[in-house]
Amino acid sequence: MKRLIVLDTETTGLDVNDGHRIIEIGCVEIIDRNITSNRFHKYINPKRVIDEGAQKVHGISNQMLENKPEFKDIIDEFLSFIHNSILVIHNAPFDLGFLSSELSYCDRDKNYFQSNHEVLDTLTISRKQYPGKRNSLDALCSRLEVDNADRNFHGALLDASLLANVYLKMTRGQTSLSMINQVESSNSTDTEQEIAERDQIILRANNDELEAHQDYFKS
Repeated sequence: MKRLIVLDTETTGLDVNDGHRIIEIGCVEIIDRNITSNRFHKYINPKRVIDEGAQKVHGISNQMLENKPEFKDIIDEFLSFIHNSILVIHNAPFDLGFLSSELSYCDRDKNYFQSNHEVLDTLTISRKQYPGKRNSLDALCSRLEVDNADRNFHGALLDASLLANVYLKMTRGQTSLSMINQVESSNSTDTEQEIAERDQIILRANNDELEAHQDYFKS
């Protein structure tokens, strides 16, 4: 069983070396190329001021996070959720830099991710597949026809959900070829198109999740 965890974070600012912290983590599980309903999502009190520029991107204010747990309070639950999985991250050095820093604040091994997880960087993958083109998450959603109409703000769980669908579409051909070889060896009559369509699994956020996402920012 191949287990992937698609992961995204939101932060107080862009530079971890300036002491910026994580304020939101979102994770979506993929098992054998099926997006499951198993998710991890936390808002986190960073104990520092959020940059104005960052707040314009994700819409999260310090006031919204006053009663949220600190990273040290959720670290064990988070590490347990991602245990024994491959991590899928868009621009992985950014998120892993912040996550490693948070581990250091908690007196944990900051090299945990390098030692325990294979990491697939979808930004690196997309740059190889689409050289010379824009490869932001929004650009990939548009190119691969993944519906991101509800992405008014960046949000860790919403972005992880979109990235899960983007990743499956970007890598669909690889799996389809493998499945075609299996089919040919078993004399199946399925066509390549039928196999590709069967392999394409898209799970969009449900109405309750979208409403909760919007209500959070309205508050």
